[in-house]
Amino acid sequence: MSKNKRPQIKNEEQYEALKDQGYSKEKAARIANTPDEKAGKKGGKAPAYEEWTKDELYKKAQKIGLSGISKLRKDELIAKLRSH
Repeated sequence: MSKNKRPQIKNEEQYEALKDQGYSKEKAARIANTPDEKAGKKGGKAPAYEEWTKDELYKKAQKIGLSGISKLRKDELIAKLRSH
């Protein structure tokens, strides 16, 4: 594939809307190329954040690079992780 071409986007309108909202090209493409039957379905088998310990939540937040988390309560950590 040449440098000027990008992979085919299945839902161009959704792709452009996501980019306008600030999504990266990669993430917008992944979402726009998701088949309709899989869209909106929960993935993975991980338990809900509410079932995690505060220490587990803190380590997850550190791992993904969130800042300003050292003094947050458990519910605040959950909110920060979900909004990331």
